Amino acid sequence: MNHTPLIALVGNPNAGKSALFNALTGARQKVGNYPGVTVERKSGRFSLEDGRPVELLDLPGTYSLEPSSPDEAVTHDVLLGKQEGERLPSALVVVMDASNLDNHLRFALQLIALGLPTVVALNMIDMAERDGLKIDTAKLSAELGVPVIPTVAVRKRGIDQLKIAVGELATTGPRIAGGDTAVLHEDIVGLQRRARAIAVAATTEESFRRRWTHRADAVALHPIIGPILLATILFVIFQAVFSWASVPADMIDAGISALGEFVGDAMPEGFLRSLIVEGLIAGVGAVVVFLPPILILFFFILLLEATGYMVRAAFIMDHLMARVGLSGRAFIPLLSSFACAIPGIMATRTIDDPKDRLTTILIAPLMTCSARLPVYAVVIAAFIPERDVGPGIGLQGLVLFGLYIAGVLGAMLAAYALRRTVTKGPPPGFMMEMPKYQAPAVRDIALGLWTRALIFLKRAGTIIAATTVVLWLLVSYPKPPADYDLPAIDYSIAGRIANGITPIVRPIGFDRDIVLALIPAMAAREVAVSALATVYAITDSDEEAQERSLVDRLRGRWPLPTALAFLVWFVFAPQCISTIAVVKRETNGWKWTSFMLAYLFALAYVAAGATYWAATALGL
Repeated sequence: MNHTPLIALVGNPNAGKSALFNALTGARQKVGNYPGVTVERKSGRFSLEDGRPVELLDLPGTYSLEPSSPDEAVTHDVLLGKQEGERLPSALVVVMDASNLDNHLRFALQLIALGLPTVVALNMIDMAERDGLKIDTAKLSAELGVPVIPTVAVRKRGIDQLKIAVGELATTGPRIAGGDTAVLHEDIVGLQRRARAIAVAATTEESFRRRWTHRADAVALHPIIGPILLATILFVIFQAVFSWASVPADMIDAGISALGEFVGDAMPEGFLRSLIVEGLIAGVGAVVVFLPPILILFFFILLLEATGYMVRAAFIMDHLMARVGLSGRAFIPLLSSFACAIPGIMATRTIDDPKDRLTTILIAPLMTCSARLPVYAVVIAAFIPERDVGPGIGLQGLVLFGLYIAGVLGAMLAAYALRRTVTKGPPPGFMMEMPKYQAPAVRDIALGLWTRALIFLKRAGTIIAATTVVLWLLVSYPKPPADYDLPAIDYSIAGRIANGITPIVRPIGFDRDIVLALIPAMAAREVAVSALATVYAITDSDEEAQERSLVDRLRGRWPLPTALAFLVWFVFAPQCISTIAVVKRETNGWKWTSFMLAYLFALAYVAAGATYWAATALGL
C-alpha cells in the first residue's frame, strides 16, 4: 500500500499550474496516460520541510466540477475518488490567478466544498500588483476558510511557504470528503455572485480600469439589463446597415449603370455585347452594389470583438442556449456563422461533446450569413417603404433586424428539437473568462474590413461571375422560332427547367423567375440577386426598362406576399454548395448532410408558405 501523501494540483486553465508543478517537483516528474483515456497524467515528487516525501498530481485544468470534455472528466473523477487506478487525494492545492480573482474563485469554492484539506496558491501575484491590484491574503483566507499563499511560480516566490502549508495538511492516507452539498449543487450564477463578493472583500486596492470594468460588467452582464442591451446594440447595427449604406450603394449603382451604358454604346450588337452587358455587368454589378452594407455589418462585428464585448454577448447567450440543450461552447461557432457558415462549422471542432457538436453543425446554416445580406437588402429596398416608425427607427432596418432574429430563433427551436430526438443528450457545462475592455485599434479594424472586402469582391469575380455567365447562356439559348408566341425565356434551357419546377413552389407564391434565381443560388446565396438581374435584363427588351435598377423592376413584378415569402425562404433554406460540402466533411458522410438538407428545405418551404398565405389573407 502506498502511504505517500497524494496532493492534487487543481485550478482553471491558464492559472499557472504547470509552472507551479515544475517549481515544486523540478526534474522528478513522470508523464503517462490515465487508464482507459488518452488524457495525460503528470505526476512528480517533492519533499516537505520535515523531509517527508509527497506525490504531486497535476490535474487537467477545468472551470467546474461538471465535466464537458475527457480532460475535465478526469479531474472530476480523481477529486471524487472515481478514477480507475487513482487514489483519492490527501489534500488539494488550488491554483488561482490573482489578476482574475472573480472567475477563479468560482471554481475554488466548489473545490473547497469537497471537504478535502485545501490550500490556495494565489499565483501570479506580481502581475496583479503590476495592474494596480492589491489583495489582502489574510482577508481572503478568512473568507474561504483555508490557507492562502501568494506565489509567483515562474520565479519560485512563495514556494517554501506553500510547502509548509501543504505539510500541515498532508496525511499518510486519503481522507474521505464530506463535502458541502449546498455549494456543490449551487448554480453558476449563485457561485459567481459569491465569488464576486469574496473578491471585493479581499481586494484593498485596484486600478481605475479594473473598477470601470466591474461597473461596466454590472450592466453588460446583468440578467435583465444585459439581454436588453445586447438586443439594442444589434438593433442599432441593422438600422445603420440601411441608413449608412444608402449613399455609397447608390454611388456604386450609378457607376455600374454608367459602365453598362458605356460598354453597350461602344460595342456592336451581338453575342459578346449581350454576354458582357446583360450577363456580367448586370448580374455581377447587382451584387457588388451591396458591398457597403456588408462592410458596415462587419465594422460593427469587428468593433464588438476588439472592445471585449463579444465574449460578454456569449455569456448572455449561454443562458438561452442552455435552455435548448446547447452549451456556451456552441456560441462562438454560431457567431462565426454570421460571417459565413463554413468557418463556423469548422470551428465546432473545439466542442468536445459529439452530440453537442453535431447539433451545432446542423443549425449553423440558420445563422444569417453575410451572403444573405444582398438578397435581403434588394428585396427590402424594393418592397418595404423607406420611412421611420419611431425616433431614429427605420422600417427597413426593423425588417432586417427581424430576419436576423428569425434565423436565431429558428436555430434555437431546431436545436431544442434535435437535442430531444436525434442528438439527445444532456447539455455540457461551460465557463468562460472575460477579457478586459479596451479601445479598438483603428489599424486592426481597417485591416479586417479590407480583408472582408477582398473576399467579397473575389467571390463576385469568380463564383458569382461564372454562375451568372452560365445562367445567361441557359436563359438565352436556344433562341425561339419566329412564330413562338410565348416569352423567349420559356423556350430556353433554363426556362424549361424552371417551368418544370414552378408547380412545386407555386403554392408558396413563387413564379418561374424566382425559380430561375433559386437554382443558381445553390452555388452562393448572393447569386440570387445577380440571377434576377440577368433574367430581367434579358426579358426587359426595351431600353427604358433596362435602365431601371433591379429594385425598381422587382416593385412592378412581385406582390408583397411573394416578396415576404422570398425573404423567409432565404432565412431557412441551405442555399450554398460550399456549406453542404463542409458539413459532409465534418460529419464524415452523407447521412447527416442529407438530414440537414431535408429538414432545412422542409422548414423553408413551410415557413415561406405560411408567410405567403398569412400575408395574402391580411390583404397585404
